[in-house]
Amino acid sequence: MTKVYLIRHGEAEGNIYRRAQGQYDGAISAKGLRQIAALAERFRDEHIDALYTSDLRRTVATAGAITKYHALEMRPEPRLREIDLGPWEDKPFGDLLYADPVQMHAFNDDPAAWYVPGAETFPHLTQRIRGIVTELAARHDGQTIVCVSHGMAIRSLTADILGVPSREIHRVPHGDNTAVTLLEAEDGALRVVYANDASHLPEELSTFARQSWWKKPGTVDLNNVRFQRLDPKKHPRVYTSFYEKTWRDVHGSLDGFQPSVYLDAAVRHVRACPDALVTILRPDGEMVGVTELDTARGAAENCGWICLCYVEPECRRMQIGAQLIGHAVSVFRRMGRRAVRLSVFEGNEGAIRFYEEFGFRAVGETEGVSSRLLVMEKEL
Repeated sequence: MTKVYLIRHGEAEGNIYRRAQGQYDGAISAKGLRQIAALAERFRDEHIDALYTSDLRRTVATAGAITKYHALEMRPEPRLREIDLGPWEDKPFGDLLYADPVQMHAFNDDPAAWYVPGAETFPHLTQRIRGIVTELAARHDGQTIVCVSHGMAIRSLTADILGVPSREIHRVPHGDNTAVTLLEAEDGALRVVYANDASHLPEELSTFARQSWWKKPGTVDLNNVRFQRLDPKKHPRVYTSFYEKTWRDVHGSLDGFQPSVYLDAAVRHVRACPDALVTILRPDGEMVGVTELDTARGAAENCGWICLCYVEPECRRMQIGAQLIGHAVSVFRRMGRRAVRLSVFEGNEGAIRFYEEFGFRAVGETEGVSSRLLVMEKEL
């Protein structure tokens, strides 16, 4: 008999930016690194004979929890990858729900019925994951192995082993980041000992502790926003009204605010990149914010700039700000930029902590309209 530990990767970009990242190679978040440290302590005294991991960087980073205390070769295995989402890759969940609610429902609550041309199907995913896990278990008969994989892959295999039909997938809960599933394998058969155990994570390190969509089938996460391009020429008042609110937040009044200057800049930004200016809408269609990118500024240093990032006050504790960062990361990564930058008032400690949480660090200072600004950068 072989013991097989299946481990989901630590919190990654897709989890915090609320974007579909199957085989998109997103990075681990700051919280994800802390989750991995907790996972390492869980397995510190566990006997392990071999370590395999999906070859995506979020799983490779998570596999480091095992190598921290065990002198094992980390063996990349592409067949342990997440489902290939094809045209859904790196799309915001809010956009996908708006464009195709039927398929979004199937993805969450009846995966065998999910079908997107150009994407892998869930039956194929299940067959792929079962095949590689069975193969590795046979290769290490009588030993204990770790396989680091992904949430939907592990859930699909677990449901298959337990004989849970696709329409009843809710009986197999989603696993938190770094959750552990233990299988026993013998003579080609697999048995679930336990599934999705994340007892090594205190509440402050749990990704799921701040989310509720996973608790009940058919639930729509109202925190998932969609992005809609904004043409500042056609809708100048929409743009300037958001900029006014941002200015007032930062400066306390509209002294020094010159709407025509910022409107002209927005027109240039959109001319250079249609995704440079987008409004943010909740599932009910309510417009709750805006973000603007400057693809020219910093180009010589292979950077991109976030020049406007605003969320209505009543929505600022709804994980929307992270999704705005995710939009910028997606745009600038597609452009091949090495980093994204922004500036923030030096005295705005809350904003600085927020950006630090999502991987930004101070790299310099610049003059603002009325005060010094801290320049912060996030590597891509």
